[in-house]
Amino acid sequence: MRLRELFAADTVKLDLDSETKDDTLRELVGLLALDGKSEGVLYKTLKRRENLGSTGIGKGIAIPHCRSLVVNRLRLAYGRKPGGLEFNAIDGSSVHNFFLIIAPPLEVSNQYLPVLGKIAQFAKDPDVPGLLADLDTVDAFLQLIEERAP
Repeated sequence: MRLRELFAADTVKLDLDSETKDDTLRELVGLLALDGKSEGVLYKTLKRRENLGSTGIGKGIAIPHCRSLVVNRLRLAYGRKPGGLEFNAIDGSSVHNFFLIIAPPLEVSNQYLPVLGKIAQFAKDPDVPGLLADLDTVDAFLQLIEERAP
């Protein structure tokens, strides 16, 4: 399965409002349009995951991810913060691009880790941070994923 098939236009936001790491996690979870209780559970699970070690992988990119019972299938969201924010990334730089991955605890298709790997591989492309920064529409993001992501 290609990454493009897992992103929906309504789970992509090119101008996140958040100013902190915690608020960014909440805003990303909000893109999934879950009920309030599920959003709270998911936020706490992501926060616990971040406390184990930041998902900021460097080059301005973070991939917050977890497994949770609040979803019944793999869900992805993308958010961009043009000005960047502190996310305790491995390289110490600000993070501008956030790829959220949520999967149920047991998934028949077992896509969680392969998708995490595909996004990490996409992020390693030296052109990707600049291409993400230049996006001006959600459709442009989806096209970039279609063209550049495995």
